[in-house]
Amino acid sequence: MKVGFIGLGAMGGAMVANLLKGVQSLTVYNRTPEKAKPLVARGAILANTPAEAARGDIVISMLADDPAVEAVVFADEGLLGALPPGAIHISMSTISLALAERLATAHRQASQHFVSAPVFGRPEAAAAAKLFIVAAGEAEAVSACQPLFDLLGQRTFFIAAEAPKANLVKLSGNFLIASVIECLGEAFALTSKAGIDRGTYLEILTNTLFGAPVYKTYGELIAKERYTPAGFKVGLGYKDIHLALDAAETLAAPMPIASLIRDRFLSLIASGAEDLDWSALATLAERDAGRNSRIATTAGTWTPR
Repeated sequence: MKVGFIGLGAMGGAMVANLLKGVQSLTVYNRTPEKAKPLVARGAILANTPAEAARGDIVISMLADDPAVEAVVFADEGLLGALPPGAIHISMSTISLALAERLATAHRQASQHFVSAPVFGRPEAAAAAKLFIVAAGEAEAVSACQPLFDLLGQRTFFIAAEAPKANLVKLSGNFLIASVIECLGEAFALTSKAGIDRGTYLEILTNTLFGAPVYKTYGELIAKERYTPAGFKVGLGYKDIHLALDAAETLAAPMPIASLIRDRFLSLIASGAEDLDWSALATLAERDAGRNSRIATTAGTWTPR
């Protein structure tokens, strides 16, 4: 099987490293070619354009947002024009439902297949091949992708034949994670102001009723105020909540908590925290409680205001 991979950020780079363990021919493309050097040293083939990465059986894209996906798919040197008939494009990005539908239509008109397969998991889960994959598309196409999914994750969930439904599940899941972060932030601000040790409080939470991975992962980041380096940036969190609200409006499904969290993310962005980990949402509760955090970043020290 000849596979292409487009997008070598924190997630994509880790995913390619795992694909190299089971794929004999793997071509990679990234807008910044330097990021591909360690992977090329391990056997990947470097492409100069998205089109060069899309001339095999399957091409995977793992990109930040809708504009990035549109650029690699629909550009003159994009993957849509290069992907052979019958080949598959797997989009593992968190994108809008509208773009997922547009991609499915475009590939169908080109006699290609499209599978939407966003993932749950941070870069460390990607590196450990422990992602959870939510897949939607034609059943035969999803089945053909399963060997690759097995290299990348611990479980694949098949949702539906309609590709956008996988993206809706992903967006709803990210809304839930952001809600947990906001609530953890408020709880830590409350207990810290009373003088309760943050580490002890985290131990109580995660060893009683709140032992789920989301509480353990984000509870530790918040307890230690470790918001850099970002596993998932504030700007991306804002983007995903915005997309969830767009879907909610289309489906006439009010999401008042999502509206609140969108505004909380917007406050962080306005204060210059766009590149912090999205768990920095918790700093707003600390600020509101009169306890300002000083966060060390690559650009200096940041304090929520």
